[in-house]
Amino acid sequence: MSGIIGKKVGMTSIFDADGKNIPCTVIEAGPCVVTQIRTDEKDGYSAIQLAFDEAKEKSTSAALKGHFAKATTTPKRKLVEFKTFPDEKALGDLVTVSIFEEGEYVDVVGTSKGKGFQGVMKRHGFGGVGGATHGQHNRLRAPGSLGASSWPSRVFKGMRMAGRTGGDRVKVQNLQVLKVYEDKNLLVVSGSIPGAKGSYVIVDK
Repeated sequence: MSGIIGKKVGMTSIFDADGKNIPCTVIEAGPCVVTQIRTDEKDGYSAIQLAFDEAKEKSTSAALKGHFAKATTTPKRKLVEFKTFPDEKALGDLVTVSIFEEGEYVDVVGTSKGKGFQGVMKRHGFGGVGGATHGQHNRLRAPGSLGASSWPSRVFKGMRMAGRTGGDRVKVQNLQVLKVYEDKNLLVVSGSIPGAKGSYVIVDK
């Protein structure tokens, strides 16, 4: 699994050769710096650590400053490990959007928008209790019965209820790479990806 770290720019749409309008997402992907190389002998597994997005010196701990100095790079905000890369990498190497080709498919991992505490209709898509014309008063968006009675006299675990919604790690698979702009470090993929504008995403090949 090879990939790159990016930042969600926003959504737009483009027309394909047949004139079909395709919704797509623009990702600012890289350039990422190789800041650590994991090996089986030393770490018990093999992986490559990439760093992305400039960070302030004063906001970086001394330990991380030394970590980035080994790779001869400035402090970064986001660090992610990738298991395999098709070619060998050395400390300080750059990984850019050039590793992607138009037409191939990728998986995108991001953190979905946090929506706070939400009711069952927004969180789980419940239909509400009864109908607006059947004397329900203020129970239109209520969850209704929870299902258990004298036995077992408790609510079953996993019952869908109101609660905190969003803010979860989400992976969207098989998104097609529509455009690759190497000069601007931009990647255009079909469909939508999780997260707000400006949030970090991981693009896996």
